[in-house]
Amino acid sequence: MKARGVHLHYTLQEQGQPGATIDNPLFDLLRAVHEHGSIQRAAAARGASYRHVWGALKQWQQELGEPLVSWRQGNPARLTPFAERLLWAEQQARVRLTPHIEALRSELEHVLTEALDGTRPRLTLHTGDDETWSALCTLARDGDPHGARLHVRRQVANPADALQALVQGRCLLAGLHLPAPGSVAHADELQPMLQPRRHKLIPCWRRTLGLVVGPGNPLQLHSLADVARQRVRCVQRQQGASTHALLRQLLAQAGFDEARLNVVAHEDSHAALAGLVAAGQADVGLGSATAARASGLDFVPLAEQVGCLACSTDTLEHPAVQALRRVLSSDAWRQAVTALHGQPHEKAGDTVALGSLPPWRKAGRTG
Repeated sequence: MKARGVHLHYTLQEQGQPGATIDNPLFDLLRAVHEHGSIQRAAAARGASYRHVWGALKQWQQELGEPLVSWRQGNPARLTPFAERLLWAEQQARVRLTPHIEALRSELEHVLTEALDGTRPRLTLHTGDDETWSALCTLARDGDPHGARLHVRRQVANPADALQALVQGRCLLAGLHLPAPGSVAHADELQPMLQPRRHKLIPCWRRTLGLVVGPGNPLQLHSLADVARQRVRCVQRQQGASTHALLRQLLAQAGFDEARLNVVAHEDSHAALAGLVAAGQADVGLGSATAARASGLDFVPLAEQVGCLACSTDTLEHPAVQALRRVLSSDAWRQAVTALHGQPHEKAGDTVALGSLPPWRKAGRTG
């Protein structure tokens, strides 16, 4: 393959884009041929002519210096091994970069919409990578039918960094995943950063974490003890993520330490973790049920967490915080959480004191 640089650009349209969508004509063509097995059907799916698609493929082959499609009269079109590797690598990069692409898009949208409309409340929040946070930001920006629309400025950060930003006044809200009652606790390291008289929690939803495994759970992995004993290939979340802290707690509870795991990779999102398992590059990872199901994988539940927002007590009356709390108490939010295989929290949008959700002390066995 000839060496080629990557140039990024963006356009302005009436409707925004969800997730990590980035249009690219080469990969759009390769994906269409791979999915439809025919240049003619790929062209129809893309609303283009056969001649146009075939000409574009020939042009890309010349540009890259490698064949992309293997095709003979009467036989289905197939991607060459090179094209398959290229498509797979691009998909993996897209999944891995999802939180960062969303953050960049959010920042650009914030700047542009603020210039166009200065009347909406402005909301800054730092959260983890979970797709449910993205859904909340989208709902807040697009507007619940009965609520105000917000200018949302979201930064992806681990829990400690998010709380640090809250304490320093760089954001109004910090998104956290804390242990649900009856689940193993791992919030001890965050406790010193929050003060009962100065901070409150706003519960949002419940999520289940567990073992993300291949379809049918071929290695029969039912606990982290199984993962440690069998020395299977394990993909982990990055240091500082709440899921990584939970992993250490669950291992300690089972009588193992982290060194017993056969770790082959670290990923900074649940989607990327599930992607490695789906691609056969890892056997298991501790991740979310949402990511496992989105990748067509099996899931072994181990613990439950509450996604909640931490805020300063003196910002509870801020118009943006009040507007977001109305979004959290809406039917639209409950539907969005359910669609992502989460559980709407019964107190979503309410405020609770530190220590009541969840208990800071270590709870009993994983529920």
